[in-house]
Amino acid sequence: MPRNRDLFDDSTMSFGEHLEVLRVHVWRALVGLVIGVCIALFYGDQVIGVLRTPIDDALRRANLPASENDLGGVDFGQFLKNFWTGEEPPPEPEPEVEPGQLAEDELQVEISLKSLKHIIEKAAPGTLREPPQESESGSQSAATETSEEQTAEARDVVVPLVLKAPEFAIFRITADRANHAVTYKVEEAFMTYMKVSVVAGFVLASPWIFYQIWQFVAAGLYQHERRYIYIYLPMSIGLFAVGAVFCFIFVFPIVLDFLISFNKWLHVELQPRLSEYINLVLMLPVMFGISFQLPMIMLFIERIGVVTVKGYIENWRIAVLVIAVASMLLTPSDPSSMLLMMFPLIFLYFGGILLCQFRPGAAADPLA
Repeated sequence: MPRNRDLFDDSTMSFGEHLEVLRVHVWRALVGLVIGVCIALFYGDQVIGVLRTPIDDALRRANLPASENDLGGVDFGQFLKNFWTGEEPPPEPEPEVEPGQLAEDELQVEISLKSLKHIIEKAAPGTLREPPQESESGSQSAATETSEEQTAEARDVVVPLVLKAPEFAIFRITADRANHAVTYKVEEAFMTYMKVSVVAGFVLASPWIFYQIWQFVAAGLYQHERRYIYIYLPMSIGLFAVGAVFCFIFVFPIVLDFLISFNKWLHVELQPRLSEYINLVLMLPVMFGISFQLPMIMLFIERIGVVTVKGYIENWRIAVLVIAVASMLLTPSDPSSMLLMMFPLIFLYFGGILLCQFRPGAAADPLA
């Protein structure tokens, strides 16, 4: 009875040696990931600030104007130092008030002279006294002034009035809270910070991690297979990055404006939760990046002979229907995000046809 042939009989390394090489590359990748996460921990507040920019801007456009958030004014390292040493964080500097600009505890209102006179007389009777009696020689000028006052009072002139009170600063802070995401659990902000730091650390260390994966995989590939990856892997990474950036820069503002406007239309008070928004802002760009791999998927299916270029062209109507359904499933339930994913994918579908025609078939493709 013939002996079962081992998978690595023709390899220069045994199965145990392959496992040892895999273990080395995995450990190197993990070390790079840990270093990336540690670096991201000290810049997590800035990363969260960038991720929060779309929702903060959308809330400011929908609500009353308020001041921008400065993310606390200290970085993560300073926060840890203050926490362990018990030191109080440095007081925030008072904002400089330019000439003609109101301070935080000031409020400007417009009031008519008639109403102002009525308020003063009611608050302090006798404050506004009648003018003294003048001689007959000055009666004409006094009559002229009286007629001018009556004319101004008849016009009900409106004048600006600046009120100053510490409560106005509290009102501004309360209004500013309506323009930012909120948390409902004590640990929610910390867990969100750690999640964002881990993701940012992975993105920062991804070149090193992918290099370690490539070092292990490339050892088992032929020369033409390596050339194949050298050409199409950068294309795939580029499409993913374009999809994620397109989602964050162009899709998020439109989607958030639509959803916030829909809440206002239903007369529902919106208070976005930080953790749920971060999940959305991390998930949706990934969905766009994966969906933008459509040309590479079409090329792979064409290379293995499942569908031909002619089949792609003849069934484009069905492809558009499938793209519409996929866009509905991969995005939130609003029509704006669905359409913003569907139209680029239709464009990429025809781009995938051109890509398949550029290198049509395994016979003409030395890398296939």
